[in-house]
Amino acid sequence: MKVARRLLRNLAGSLGILGALGIVTVGLPAIDRAIPAVRPVAAGVPYPVGAGVTVVPPPGAMVDVTQTRPSGERGTVLFLIGPVRYAIVVTPFDGDLAAAAARLERKITEVRGYQITGTQLGVSTVGGLHGIQGGYMAPGRGGRYAVFLTGGLSIEVTVAGSHPEFGGLAAAVEASTRSITVVEAA
Repeated sequence: MKVARRLLRNLAGSLGILGALGIVTVGLPAIDRAIPAVRPVAAGVPYPVGAGVTVVPPPGAMVDVTQTRPSGERGTVLFLIGPVRYAIVVTPFDGDLAAAAARLERKITEVRGYQITGTQLGVSTVGGLHGIQGGYMAPGRGGRYAVFLTGGLSIEVTVAGSHPEFGGLAAAVEASTRSITVVEAA
């Protein structure tokens, strides 16, 4: 009798563990797939990137929440405007603007097939941040980059898409980049 009870208890416990594993391995991924990774953002409203940095996304932009990580010291946001990828990365940085631009260029050219094109130009935001911008390309894709420094932070902007799609959205993305602002902590 005691052996039978023990067997029933072990069987019930095993079935409970098996059920929990089933929920974790089948149920949670199904819920994850049901929640969209790309979500619309409010038009004309500053979006928090991280570390007090905000940006007004271009019209029609969607945010990829799987690639977006705001926090108090750093942050990343990935906007999708049709097939164009528009990313902003904020990280602590203690070098000068030329070093920040060189670091971003290295990141770009470390991707196979990507190369920097043209010359760097100065760029400013409406809020008074001064930076450097340039272009890059890969087979079938083109892009722009910009980097700004403020208060020990580097703000890196990269935009990439195929040539026809990117060209049609360039003005909206440039206006968005000029809207980057650093909000002072209270």
